[in-house]
Amino acid sequence: MELTFAEIAAWVGQFMYPLTRVGAAALVAPVFGNNLLPLRIRVFLGVVLTVAVMPAVGEIPQVNPLAPEGLLVAGQEVLVGLIIGFVLALALNTVVIAGESVALAMGLGFATMVDPQTGMSVPVISQFLLVLATLLFLIVGGHLMIVQLLAESFSAVPVGALSLERSDLWGVVSWGTQMYAGAVLIALPMVTVMLVINLSLGVMTRAAPQMNVFSVGLPMTILVGGVLLPVLLFPALPTRMAGIWQEAYDTIGALLGMPAVAGG
Repeated sequence: MELTFAEIAAWVGQFMYPLTRVGAAALVAPVFGNNLLPLRIRVFLGVVLTVAVMPAVGEIPQVNPLAPEGLLVAGQEVLVGLIIGFVLALALNTVVIAGESVALAMGLGFATMVDPQTGMSVPVISQFLLVLATLLFLIVGGHLMIVQLLAESFSAVPVGALSLERSDLWGVVSWGTQMYAGAVLIALPMVTVMLVINLSLGVMTRAAPQMNVFSVGLPMTILVGGVLLPVLLFPALPTRMAGIWQEAYDTIGALLGMPAVAGG
C-alpha cells in the first residue's frame, strides 16, 4: 500500500486541528489549566478530551498542516480554544478580586501567599475563596460543561470557519468588567460591615484621642471579619458564582454563535 504525503498530512490534520482547539482551551480553563498538574498529565487530558469530542467535530478541511493555510487554520483553532478557556478563567477568578477587597477591609491585606495556579501573590482569604469556588465548580459539573462547550463549538464554528471581528475580541476583554462587578457583589456585605466598624473606630478615636486606634482597631476588624465571613459571604457564594458562570457561558455562546447552555 502506497501513501502519499498529502494523504498522510490529511490524516494528521483530522486529529491535530481538534487537538489544537481543545488543548488551547485546556491550557487556560479552570481545573484543566491548573499549574499544579504535571505537564504530562495536562497533555494526556488534552488528548483524552479531544478523543471525547471527536464525534462532534464534523468535517475537517483537507489542508496540509505544514502549509501556510494549515498554520492559519491551526491559529484559528487556538483562538477559539483560548476564548472558551479565558472567559471561564476570568469567571473563576472573580473570587480572587472579592477576597482582596475583603482582606483589605479586614486589615489582612498584608497576609499573602503564592497562588499555585497563577504563581502570583494573593491574600489568604482570596486563596481560600478560590479553593471553595473551584470545589463549587466541580460540584455543579463545570468541568463537564467545558467538555460540552468544546463539543458544541465544533458545530457552531467548524474547523477553519472562524470569522471573528475586532468587536468580538473586544467583547472577550471587556467581559472583565463582569468579573469586577461580580466581585463587588460577593464582597459587598463584608466590606459594608467593615466600613461601619472603621467609622465607629474613627468616632471613638475622636472622642478619646489617647486610644491607640491601631492596637484596638486591627484586632477588632480581624475578629469581627473572621466571625462574619462564614455568616455573610459563604452562604451567598454558590448563588453568586452560579450567576457569574451562567453569564460566562452565555458570553461564549454569543461570541461563537452557539445555542444558550445552562452553565450553573
